[in-house]
Amino acid sequence: MGLTRSEQMSRIRGKDTSPERLLRSALWRAGLRFRLQSRTPHGRPDVVFSKARVAVFIDGCFWHGCPEHYVRPRTRNEFWSAKLLENVERDQRQTHQLEAEGWRICRFWEHQIFESLPEVLETIRAAIQGEQWSPPVSWRVVQVDALPGEGDMEQRWMEELRSTEPRRFVVGRRSTKKWKRSHGQSGSGL
Repeated sequence: MGLTRSEQMSRIRGKDTSPERLLRSALWRAGLRFRLQSRTPHGRPDVVFSKARVAVFIDGCFWHGCPEHYVRPRTRNEFWSAKLLENVERDQRQTHQLEAEGWRICRFWEHQIFESLPEVLETIRAAIQGEQWSPPVSWRVVQVDALPGEGDMEQRWMEELRSTEPRRFVVGRRSTKKWKRSHGQSGSGL
């Protein structure tokens, strides 16, 4: 018999995930030494380069509202909407607070670790060296509304992580698009 939703969700790791392990291994091979979940003035990033004041976060596509891979759960809409918004607001707050104190913040989606690890490494290296580095634009899904009478159509509201720009929205078909790991396995997006 299958697991209940609660049992499935309780098995999702909060740290030491496969994207984190893959990134840490690549950083080590590249000669970049770091600390794990080290305390900063505002939270515990996944990887910290204390001397360079660089914090690296690996954000799960589901938990942090990836514009490409976030899938709106079909049950408990109010609970999941509040959880998503809470996570995105925490990401924004941590990023703004750390950057205000001189930290360089690198935030990557979990699928980026599997799909474009060399580019991720170069972004981190540039942040550490402080040369020609500027944080990339990072849109986050903050709310998804099913459009009544429209089948699988939904409206997605998005905010940019570092900007005070107003929310943007897009209307499209509900997507359950998965990303591919470099080993050819389908990613769960969680």
